[in-house]
Amino acid sequence: MDIATLIGIVGGVIVVGWSIVSGAGNDVMSFVDLPSVLLVLGGMMAATFIATPLKSVLGLGAIVKKAFLQKLPSPQTLIEELVSYAEMARRDGILSLEHVTREIKDEFTVKGIQMAIDGTDPEVIEQILKSELDRVADRHVRGKAVLDTMAKYAPAFGMIGTLIGLVQMLGTMDDPSTIGPAMAVALLTTLYGALIANVVALPIHEKLGAKSKLQEVNLTLIIDGILQIRESKSPALIREMLIAYLPEQHRAQLVEAA
Repeated sequence: MDIATLIGIVGGVIVVGWSIVSGAGNDVMSFVDLPSVLLVLGGMMAATFIATPLKSVLGLGAIVKKAFLQKLPSPQTLIEELVSYAEMARRDGILSLEHVTREIKDEFTVKGIQMAIDGTDPEVIEQILKSELDRVADRHVRGKAVLDTMAKYAPAFGMIGTLIGLVQMLGTMDDPSTIGPAMAVALLTTLYGALIANVVALPIHEKLGAKSKLQEVNLTLIIDGILQIRESKSPALIREMLIAYLPEQHRAQLVEAA
């Protein structure tokens, strides 16, 4: 589980809640207005359904689940694993990797190693795995697009709710005592929209973007490592080649750990 995502969201809610409680005192319920919540959430989801494909919206639960539960291995860990597979294949033959595939949980890695064991041409292995990489990247783009749309329209519908509230308030100005409470309710939709966008949608969007980049790096490493194993390259050479493919910050970490 990615505890950082949970800590961030809970921390954001606590900070906002503390600010409300410390300022409102016993009048905390003045910050709760069900019609305002329904307007922001309903409007945001309606706009999201219009702007993005239905399949992407319906997959929102799986997208959010990844932000909380998906924990990706580091590039360093992947390189060490691939080098260990190369050492095994070099020592006992590539068929010795057959039992390794039963222990690997990542289906992408299993598929690549199994094709190498079966003697599939390196060009074919590369084509198949890169096609899978492209599909994974496309899923990430579509998932982030849903959250980006939600983050865009939540504040917009918050503002729409505020305008509606102001119109209603101006229509009842014959009673000055109602202006203050009416204005407070009108502003709540703007608050709700900003909270949804900046505490939930945008942070999760950014987290998925970071995870997407890391996963693409990892899958590229796996593809290149398996191709080198298939061509019977030495483990030491494979390590150097994989380190060279990494972005500079990852490369520095690997060199320091070596």
